[in-house]
Amino acid sequence: MSELNTVLPALFSELVNGSPDPQIGTVMLNRGDRGLLHSLGQISAQTASTTATGGATIAAHTDHIRYGLALLNRWAGGEPSPWKNADWTESWRKQAVTDEEWRSLRDDLRRETEMWQKHLGTVTNLPDTAAKWVAGSVAHLAYHLGAIRQIDRATRGPTAEDERAVSLASPHEG
Repeated sequence: MSELNTVLPALFSELVNGSPDPQIGTVMLNRGDRGLLHSLGQISAQTASTTATGGATIAAHTDHIRYGLALLNRWAGGEPSPWKNADWTESWRKQAVTDEEWRSLRDDLRRETEMWQKHLGTVTNLPDTAAKWVAGSVAHLAYHLGAIRQIDRATRGPTAEDERAVSLASPHEG
């Protein structure tokens, strides 16, 4: 589990904050991708509240991520079973947000991601089920980042073609 204490926070951070060094490259995202929080900052509350697909809005995905991380943070903080009475449907009800609600939701998400990243670096000796929750939190975030980016192009990071252009412009070691 000790390797996961460095790997999981690094992968989680890349999804949330982007690559620590765009010239080196990334593991989860394309080079130069600035991550979830930056992506959400690129759109308005009105955009976050609409979807062309008829499914969940970006605001709903964002609140769902925030809610899940809040539960995990409560658990990591010592609460034995915060999800026992959790209402997952509640996190999907926030389909539309005002400008102030959108700002607040993004701030709350930032706080939850920062706290969870710290917890990811400290978890040890977990039972099998808990270890799956911890590792699954990174995959779950990646899923919702992808869903958000499918809803609105403005949230997308650089494409593989953009990454290729950066690679071609960078000097290569031989």
